[in-house]
Amino acid sequence: MSSGSYYVPASSRWPVLGSVALGAMMAGIGIKLVYDTGLPLVLIGVLGIVSVMGLWFRDVISESRGGLYDAQMDRSFRWGMGWFIFSEVMFFAAFFGALFYVRMFTIPWLGGEGAKGVSALLWPDFVATWPLLNPPDASIAGPQQVFSPWQLPLVNTLILITSSITLTVAHEALKVGYRRTCRNWLTGTVLLGCCFIMIQGIEYYEAYSHYGITLEAGIFGATFFILTGFHGLHVIIGTIILATMLVRIVKGHFGDENHFGFEASCWYWHFVDVVWVGLFIFVYVL
Repeated sequence: MSSGSYYVPASSRWPVLGSVALGAMMAGIGIKLVYDTGLPLVLIGVLGIVSVMGLWFRDVISESRGGLYDAQMDRSFRWGMGWFIFSEVMFFAAFFGALFYVRMFTIPWLGGEGAKGVSALLWPDFVATWPLLNPPDASIAGPQQVFSPWQLPLVNTLILITSSITLTVAHEALKVGYRRTCRNWLTGTVLLGCCFIMIQGIEYYEAYSHYGITLEAGIFGATFFILTGFHGLHVIIGTIILATMLVRIVKGHFGDENHFGFEASCWYWHFVDVVWVGLFIFVYVL
């Protein structure tokens, strides 16, 4: 409900149900990591999240098509999306910060920087280099080798950069009323997102099968999968959102000026692309 000066959201069951589904998924993941069970709970949580997203999208679209939004509602959506993306920036900043801390401080300390006598006593043969292929604790097996950044990672980087270009073309086309052009370029963006997901799946298969890069492969394996895995999840979500926007374009939704749902999806996708560029540089190249 909007009074023109401030916005009060209508009551909705979707935030509660979404929280329950997300909690179920995270609980299942925790049980899986500790007890090697809990996969059914993870699947239930994922299906719940997808269902809530779809039904929530349906309600928001119905409200928009029903003419229930005014200028104040539009401002509320923009502020909400802006703060959401800021929270995502902080989310990835925490993981990048952990990576930098390990590389700049922890690894040199393990190598004896500032305490050479103690290091020589504990791990006399340890060489402090990154990526950490030989952890100081012999009970932890490091990866056998790491990915070349100039193969699959570079391909995925080019795919995401290209997808940002195609999405920008689609957005500009919508703003001037070229709906067919928007539809075609947006279709290309969705297909590029699907290609990225497929290639990352191949990369994960190679990591586990041939490179020895697993979640148990020391600090490198842990940071690699946390950073790339969460980013991959964001690409999947972004692709679903863009596919939803594509269906709406085909159905004739959005106007030249009134299309914030499409614009918000563009914000999100460009953010995901920028994060990947950071991952490519700091995880694969350096």
